[in-house]
Amino acid sequence: MEGSISQQLTEAINLLSGHSSIDNPRLDSELLLAHCLQKDRSWLKVWPERELSQQQISAFHELLARRKQGEPIAYILGYKDFWTLTLKVTADTLVPRPETETLVEQALLKISTQSEAKTHVVDLGTGSGSIALAIASERPYAKVFAVEFSLPALRIAQENAQQNQIDNVEMIHGSWLENWSYGELDVIVSNPPYVEEGDPHLHHLTYEPYQALVAGEQGLADIKTITQQAVSCLKSGGWLMFEHGYDQALKVQAILTENGFCRVQSVNDLAGQNRVTFGQYLP
Repeated sequence: MEGSISQQLTEAINLLSGHSSIDNPRLDSELLLAHCLQKDRSWLKVWPERELSQQQISAFHELLARRKQGEPIAYILGYKDFWTLTLKVTADTLVPRPETETLVEQALLKISTQSEAKTHVVDLGTGSGSIALAIASERPYAKVFAVEFSLPALRIAQENAQQNQIDNVEMIHGSWLENWSYGELDVIVSNPPYVEEGDPHLHHLTYEPYQALVAGEQGLADIKTITQQAVSCLKSGGWLMFEHGYDQALKVQAILTENGFCRVQSVNDLAGQNRVTFGQYLP
């Protein structure tokens, strides 16, 4: 195997090209090599002719083999950037996705920036903590709860809060809003399982936790459960906000309306897909 950085990157790009699960072979190759060398990507561009040891090349090719098999690069690297945060991720958590930032953006519009507001927010199914921590980082006066049923995932969320020095989040082991005892809420956000059983896209997601992806009733079972529970936990005027599949907006709108929510609205993500639906509870 040829030993320079540029030669190894060329080999890697050729190896990863043509795989449906790999959108950007060059980016993935650079990230994996930089990870092996404990450098950043800019260093690779400055030193393209730098010779690598056989040990470094072997380590790089081991990571490339994992990526070629379809393992998400975030799992290989052990982290994922989301919002302004760098988050630890493992196979116990979903990989945070750019479209989920739409949910964060919409939630922030509903959460006061003023200390006297004492806004209470909950993120249901927090996983790595991405949504809860992004909101908490932008609204330091808010009290944010992060609920997760998976204990391994909850431990990752706790690590991420500590690593990012965010102290206005309380981690809770639980199932959605079942037996909620933390007071009335101003905003409930959730990116729950919403993929329908048997969806053909699931074969691209085999490395991610199935229970965090898939829900019954055409992917809507958990959305229905959360909506039904939310009405007894929200303050009057509070908001319930979901991320959902690109083709589920009308069905989620109907679920919210049927449970007494008003001002129901859906918002597109950056790709132009209906991605977030929310409503206000005014009993």
